Amino acid sequence: DRKKLHTAPVGQVFRLRPFHVLVATGGGYAGYRKYEDYKLQQLEKRGIEVPVRLASEWEVALYKSVPTRLLSRAWGRLNQVELPTWLRKPVYSLYIWTFGVNMKEAAVEDLHHYRNLSEFFRRKLKPQARPVCCVHSVISPSDGKILNFGQVKNCEVEQVKGVTYSLESFLGPRISTEEMHFSQAPPGNSFQQQLVTKEGNELYHCVIYLAPGDYHCFHSPTDWTVSHRRHFPGSLMSVNPGVARWIKELFCHNERVVLTGDWKHGFFSLTAVGATNVGSIRIYFDQDLHTNSPSYSKGSYNDFSFISNNNKEGIPMRKGEHLGEFNLGSTIVLIFEAPKDFKFNLKAGQKIRFGEALGSL
Repeated sequence: DRKKLHTAPVGQVFRLRPFHVLVATGGGYAGYRKYEDYKLQQLEKRGIEVPVRLASEWEVALYKSVPTRLLSRAWGRLNQVELPTWLRKPVYSLYIWTFGVNMKEAAVEDLHHYRNLSEFFRRKLKPQARPVCCVHSVISPSDGKILNFGQVKNCEVEQVKGVTYSLESFLGPRISTEEMHFSQAPPGNSFQQQLVTKEGNELYHCVIYLAPGDYHCFHSPTDWTVSHRRHFPGSLMSVNPGVARWIKELFCHNERVVLTGDWKHGFFSLTAVGATNVGSIRIYFDQDLHTNSPSYSKGSYNDFSFISNNNKEGIPMRKGEHLGEFNLGSTIVLIFEAPKDFKFNLKAGQKIRFGEALGSL
């Protein structure tokens, strides 16, 4: 009276593929890192200094196994879905409460006006909400938190205190002098020296982190001329301060758009760094730029010159002028040349708003 039990081979029941394993392990590890970041933030709030612990190669590889580029593209498509009018206020109100958004600064305060999440993220501000400082020569291009600033030393730039990345890896090889119309620097012994075009000048940097609740547009930090764009396809790992403290050369791993040119003191660059759910980086005057595209391969870069036979000067930008936008929140890195008496008016970790002074001579 025994009944026959039909069984399938174990391989058919559990057909785990490498992709599934990577997603599961990578996603679980990313969640664990989020929890670790939360604990570090709590210690910092209590005034306890947290020692720097850098990720190992296998930890970085595991984090990279999470398909953040694919997820970011999916998030971008989701943001474009038009919400029913009755659902807009509850959805946007939850976001406002979660990230502390100040809608009183928005040009349009009525939440029903924004048809989808993308429009809400890219909301404009009232003209008087961000007065542009006229006294100082360099202003903040965006709202955010100052992660680090100072002089560039030994071809290394600090992304947060004690954690650095290579200047040359971040910006890429030196751009040909035909595309740059300021004076050519004498050949130096290092990549850093080649960027400094005037004797007696130094190279400076400033890193600004944009949280999800911040104003998502960024503006020109000074009067300058943009002559070249370099797009690095790459990973889209989180760039919050906890991860920036953990992964060395995080900004070199991630997708980024480097704008280079010159201002009255020589070399000037602004780099928009992508992050998780920020696959979209838009530069208003650059219609050919398409970020987080499957057609690009990691480890490469794509150059585009704004100098042509019809335009010998490049793209002139005025201080405070609209320059571009992120889809959610990310990081802006300024690297520029200035005289030795240039001084930053900042403190590491401080909150800053677009239009406020970064530094001056």
